[in-house]
Amino acid sequence: MRASGILLPVASLPSKYGIGSFSESAYKFIDQLKMAGQKYWQILPIGPTGFGDSPYQLFSTFAGNPYFIDLDKLIEEGLLTTEECEKCDFGNNPRYVDYGKLYNCRFKLLRKAYERSNIGCNRKFHEFVKENADWLDDYALYMAVKDYFGGKSFIEWDDDIKLRKPEALQKYREILKDNIEYHKFIQFLFSTQWSRLKAYANENGIQIIGDIPIYVAFDSADTWAHPELFQLDEDYNPIAVAGCPPDAFTATGQLWGNPLYNWDYHKKTGYRWWISRIAYSFKLYDVVRIDHFKGFDEYYSIPFGEETAINGHWEKGPGYSFFNVLEEHLGRLNIIAEDLGFITESTRQLLEKTRYPGMKVLEFAFDSREESDYLPHNYDRNCVVYTGTHDNDTIKGWFNSIPPEDRNYALRYLNIDEKHIYDIHWAFIRLAMQSVADICIIPIQDYLGLGSESRINIPSTVGGNWKWRLLDGELTDELLKKIRDITVLYGRCQER
Repeated sequence: MRASGILLPVASLPSKYGIGSFSESAYKFIDQLKMAGQKYWQILPIGPTGFGDSPYQLFSTFAGNPYFIDLDKLIEEGLLTTEECEKCDFGNNPRYVDYGKLYNCRFKLLRKAYERSNIGCNRKFHEFVKENADWLDDYALYMAVKDYFGGKSFIEWDDDIKLRKPEALQKYREILKDNIEYHKFIQFLFSTQWSRLKAYANENGIQIIGDIPIYVAFDSADTWAHPELFQLDEDYNPIAVAGCPPDAFTATGQLWGNPLYNWDYHKKTGYRWWISRIAYSFKLYDVVRIDHFKGFDEYYSIPFGEETAINGHWEKGPGYSFFNVLEEHLGRLNIIAEDLGFITESTRQLLEKTRYPGMKVLEFAFDSREESDYLPHNYDRNCVVYTGTHDNDTIKGWFNSIPPEDRNYALRYLNIDEKHIYDIHWAFIRLAMQSVADICIIPIQDYLGLGSESRINIPSTVGGNWKWRLLDGELTDELLKKIRDITVLYGRCQER
């Protein structure tokens, strides 16, 4: 069935507390999606972010981001006061997140809420802890120990706890008992609020497209608690790390730094950890976009300690057997495969075999030097079309920056001239909507016609990313009607 949706990270929702959250603004956005005839709300990973604030470098693949907890709900529940929240300095620019100020305020408030909660007497809390013990116990201990060592990466902790010696684990569980419970309390709040929000979305015909990175962060509870899953030496240092080779855009490639999987071990255990991870993801989301799908076919391995990605090499991934095992255990999965970038024939064959829809990004289509798979006349139905993603410039910003020959090519394809480029974003939205792709996802910035200042992320850069936010009132009834009209016109509306 043809359908469409909007890409808007949770962090980008309007909020008076410095960052988007599971607040009234999130419920309002769901109502707006419904008004606009949309079926999907696509978000970015919602786990706890670390250095660089990237949702693709998380302290856990299972835990939730404390920043997304709705403070107003905690005020309602008597755990915080309005005065306490309002006197915190979250920054004074509603357009951009100030992560430094957010970090300094948010956790102090959550600690106050914990101390007032009497959570130890809460039956639902204990049920949550028990149901999620397989990841929550390690995560809460990891975060508590991390706090104890001043936020340092686990590789810099004392050897006994770094290497998870049984006596050290017992010692820190005892001396950090209160802080461990505090981190479990935060996850309980996150889970409760997210479950309520997702239920509201589903009740209103909106499905959540979640996003999971293929790799985990090196400094994460996953790596520390399960070193056997990764290519690490006996001291837990990576043997090799992830990235991408040099290409036309990056002369030295991309050095991501994530530890690589020990795929032989995963296969030997029947991909147990991955089954657990994917199953948990489908508790959080209705559809799961897997970032860097190519890594399951083959992955780029860079020796640890290299300063660039130049000296890496390709290794074979688990291939189709991995997805076959997933399907045996979990059934047919509603997965979107992020298959962007340099894709080999073997990766294409893997995608075809899984029958997962891949991604088509219009910003990649208009290279005047060659025919592109991203041009809509080359699509088949089983794909998801985007004007751009969180890693791309906005349509307006991109169009104003491309070479004249590519710009002219795009105008010819769109059948418009220079006199009409003031609303170029609508021309590209129309192109995506009218394509044969089963699903069409448009970033909210493109519906608003915003420029490069509204870009979410510039890959391979640290600082200045993941900050952009929607302003309250910016998504007007007039714009929602326009979105609905074009959605109906091209047969993607869920209600006629």
